[in-house]
Amino acid sequence: MSHDQDPMIWTHGMADIESGLRLHYVTAGIGPRVVVLLHGFPQTWRQWHRVIPPLVDAGFRVVAPDYRGAGDSWRPPGGYDKRTMANDIRQLLRQHLRIEDPIALVGHDIGMMIAYAYAQAHRDEVSHLAVVDAPLPGTAVFDLIRSDPRVWHFAFHSARDVAEMLVAGRERQYLQAFFNARIFDPSAIADSDLDLYASAYSAPGAMRAGFELYRAFDRDVESNREALKRNGKLTVPVLAVGGATSTSGPLVEEMMREVAETVTAVRVPRTGHWIAEENPSAFTAALLRFLEPTPAG
Repeated sequence: MSHDQDPMIWTHGMADIESGLRLHYVTAGIGPRVVVLLHGFPQTWRQWHRVIPPLVDAGFRVVAPDYRGAGDSWRPPGGYDKRTMANDIRQLLRQHLRIEDPIALVGHDIGMMIAYAYAQAHRDEVSHLAVVDAPLPGTAVFDLIRSDPRVWHFAFHSARDVAEMLVAGRERQYLQAFFNARIFDPSAIADSDLDLYASAYSAPGAMRAGFELYRAFDRDVESNREALKRNGKLTVPVLAVGGATSTSGPLVEEMMREVAETVTAVRVPRTGHWIAEENPSAFTAALLRFLEPTPAG
């Protein structure tokens, strides 16, 4: 059995975060340095299944949660602004897993918005931040991308009740179209992956929770602008990762320079938006190069 199919390398758990919210998470490895992987929409922790084994092999301890509303985590009615979701992750790490040292945060899509909010709010707890192929609310690049017709789903997901009504019973078809519109290598999301994501997002309340992530963008814009004004740019090293053919790929570096002082950029070849699945080896190699220096602090 190949490494990425071997369930023995990871352990599942559930953490009580607050009344009405339990987070599902996966841990792997026992290394002294912790890497936290935050997935995007419409995915779960599973999007990292080809990235976790090489990180473990390189000596890292990996934590990959399902954020609030996704996968096997609970789906409360609110709390989908990224600052609140970052606090969920912090509670998982600090209170439940008892991780005390600075962490390396890696976020893709919605997960990168959560990772940024975490790094802004808890600067001394993050040694490295890697952001993967998405626009960050509160930046000029976000405003530019938001008006691009290719991200029509920002507006559709914001249409409360209408989006739920139109997707209900068609979750698999919607997810298939969503993946295909932003992919370079269509084989990267296999039928078995799609089945898993479709099952997760067909659960009662799951698509609503997914759409609420987008409905919170205006709050995220305000929150990020206020944090930047109050705290200034991030000082931790930032890796800005873009897909070679994705809408936001060429803009991630410029965007992160708006909010961070030390930015390294990489464009991952043969990828659209789903970088960790389309070209996991190139992505993981870039990530390991970035994480090589001794963490600050």
